[in-house]
Amino acid sequence: MTAAPPGGGDAASDVPENGEPSEGPGTAETGTAEAGTVEAGTAEAGTADTGHTHLAHTWQEARQASFDSATPIPPGPVPLRTALGRTLAEDVTALQDMPHYASSAMDGWAVNGSGPWILAEPGHRLAPHQASPIVTGGLIPPGAKAVLRSESGAMATDEEGLPVLVLGGGARPGEPRNGQHIRKAGEEAAAGDVLIASGTVLNPAHLALAALAGHDSLHVQGKPVVRILLTGSEVVTSGLPAPGKVRDTFGPQLGAVVEMMGGISAGQDKIGDSYDEWLAALEDDAAEEAPADVVITTGGTGRSGTDHLRRAVAELGGRLLIDGIAMRPGHPAVLAELPDGRFILGLPGNPLAAMMALCTVGAPLLAALGHGSLPPISEVPCGTMIDAEPGRTRLMPFRLLYGMASPAQHAGSGMMRGLAAADGVLVVPPHGIQLGEAAPAFALPWGAPIPAAEPAAAKAKAAPRKTPRKPAASDGPVDWSALLG
Repeated sequence: MTAAPPGGGDAASDVPENGEPSEGPGTAETGTAEAGTVEAGTAEAGTADTGHTHLAHTWQEARQASFDSATPIPPGPVPLRTALGRTLAEDVTALQDMPHYASSAMDGWAVNGSGPWILAEPGHRLAPHQASPIVTGGLIPPGAKAVLRSESGAMATDEEGLPVLVLGGGARPGEPRNGQHIRKAGEEAAAGDVLIASGTVLNPAHLALAALAGHDSLHVQGKPVVRILLTGSEVVTSGLPAPGKVRDTFGPQLGAVVEMMGGISAGQDKIGDSYDEWLAALEDDAAEEAPADVVITTGGTGRSGTDHLRRAVAELGGRLLIDGIAMRPGHPAVLAELPDGRFILGLPGNPLAAMMALCTVGAPLLAALGHGSLPPISEVPCGTMIDAEPGRTRLMPFRLLYGMASPAQHAGSGMMRGLAAADGVLVVPPHGIQLGEAAPAFALPWGAPIPAAEPAAAKAKAAPRKTPRKPAASDGPVDWSALLG
């Protein structure tokens, strides 16, 4: 993900987020954290642009507020080529009989009566003892009673030397029977039959069936269109960045994550750090082929001279729904709504911070717009003790080891290594977590669901009885996190 250099407000690696101390490996590895500067109920946000004091949302409040702010997008038609994975809002019916004409199931000859057969012009009505060549899928001519396979017939001559069709050596006894090798009209479905029920998630076979039924588009449930706005003049898209420059890590993956969360990625735009560029990029996009329901921006959520998101939203007549979250990393996340109904989701510039903000605010927003439910929170036993940090929720990528969650290393707000190897994210409450305690957690958009924790009663019942022994001096809780790379 992109990150701004020092002085940009959303800095890379260990540069603070909006004044927050950065998270180094020690925080995520040991579960202890430096004292935070933003505490629930005391954090102020929005004073520079709105003229009034605004308290930062707690992590739980931010998720719920994001979900509650959106109304599901109404159903509408989409072309078949874009309907894969969408949910049907109306039944798909056959617009005519399927197939809509009788056709041949074989290459050979359409015949009337028994042989030998005199050849007639293709497409003409066949009189008794007449035949005409036909190919697989070909229209059965009027008067035809059956199709003789090419391997069952042969051309010969009659007594007068005229060409006739006769049964060949490959013909089976009784061939051809009336109706043999003819696909009847309406054999698959009659006009008006329901082929795909409303509520079905469309797969490729459904799209082919809809095409066979005569449809060019399908009525599906609404799904949010998301445009991504990448910012930062210091960002480079290839090669090794020079000092003061950073690699674009949002561009290669953010669109895919949006799709995993249920959105439709409508492309990316890149702008610099000037206010005019920000304002122009966020203005009404009604001229776009697919107007966005959500615009996701990267960086610009701090309060330095190059952070313009709040000012641009205010000038466009928008309102801030979320302006800072009492969490770490990802505190400077912003969610706003413009008068035209578009949502603006401002992600911090630090890579891990941005992903945690996207999971916290973006996933519920996209779920609500797309007729989904609030993403679930699971529980997983914690494999280490994590100290309290009053006033702030901490999001820690973790790995599962022997069924217990151990915070990953390399999980500073500007890092991605820990998240790339993670099995999920721990939601550490301000009071901390004890060793072995069931901790809230959520799965990553690209990861497997978090395994359900086994109830303590079931564990006790399943555990074999052992003879009590006196604990050795070295016995005690084991912190498995040191075994993780």
